Amino acid sequence: MRGGAGLREAARRHGVSLSVVQRWVRRAGDLPLDAVDWRERPRARHRSSRTADRVEELVVATRLLLRRGDLGEYGAAAIHRELEDRPDLPGPLPSLRTNGRILARRGELPARRPRRPAPPRGWYLPEVAARRAELDAFDAIDQESLRRTVPLDVLTGTSLHGGLVSAWPMSGLRSGHVAARLLARWREAGLPAYAQFDNDARFIGGPSVPDSIGLVIRFCLAAGVTPVFVPPAELGWQAAIERFNGLWQEKVLARLEDPTLEELVTRSAAYVAASRARHRARIAAAPPRRQLPADGVIDPGAPASGRILFIRRANDVGRITILNRRLRVGEIWAHRHVRVELDIDAGRIDIFGLRRSVPDFQPHLASHPYDPPGRWFT
Repeated sequence: MRGGAGLREAARRHGVSLSVVQRWVRRAGDLPLDAVDWRERPRARHRSSRTADRVEELVVATRLLLRRGDLGEYGAAAIHRELEDRPDLPGPLPSLRTNGRILARRGELPARRPRRPAPPRGWYLPEVAARRAELDAFDAIDQESLRRTVPLDVLTGTSLHGGLVSAWPMSGLRSGHVAARLLARWREAGLPAYAQFDNDARFIGGPSVPDSIGLVIRFCLAAGVTPVFVPPAELGWQAAIERFNGLWQEKVLARLEDPTLEELVTRSAAYVAASRARHRARIAAAPPRRQLPADGVIDPGAPASGRILFIRRANDVGRITILNRRLRVGEIWAHRHVRVELDIDAGRIDIFGLRRSVPDFQPHLASHPYDPPGRWFT
């Protein structure tokens, strides 16, 4: 331009719009080119929306005052209510979100709990976590849970990887009924490597006699399936079967008005068949199962052999209880979960540490000799 070119000619030569040329000409003015500030500037006037320091200090001071108050409420909403009545507020009243940002910026809020990715299915059993073995989980929905006046129990089951579900409504569930239903399921679908239960007496057996194992444990051992017992009062261990329990009650029981046991059995069988058809691809992709012997007979009275697994939480002094025996784990693992492997054939109990946040870290914590009672082999 200073060499005599026009505005439009300069715009065409450099491939920019006329307004761009006009803006930079105005910016240069009469200054030497090396003295012009060529940096880009925002067109809008800069306005800061940050709350004044005096208001932030008042918000923090109000929080400390409310914390010591009789009501004990000192969150963003309580601070907002308190400041609404302040005639001497040094600035506009901050909103709820602004109060929260002020508290976070001033370090008044507790640190957020880090969200870690969920561990793989069956993370507490290495073979199951690696999808080299399948696990069948079982549970019982009793009359109190169903809130019915007519006696009714429902034995439910699902596979961890395949989602192969089963449900057996009946009146008066006993250990013999459980073993019979397991036999029917395994004769149809094949044997899993593990069968998981909670500590219901119908599964684990009577707790009154030390070293007693129930009919269901004997049945699993005779079938070559490792029984696993998880704590019933803690979340997560039976998540798969508890989810199916909720679905069964919602899709079967809640859709029938005062059904008879026969109607419930028919409707439940239809729902189980529909669920299996929907998840046929997942069932087919699950780890393989072993087939039952040709005769299909499993004798629970056979001598006990194999392993029994327990998931337990150590107490404050690092001890656990299985089969009415107290075992030492170590205070270093107090209040943490462990996997207890009772090897009947080797006469040994091995204890491994479990940490959900680090599922692959399962250190061997302790070993204890175990002499099974003679009645286990008769």
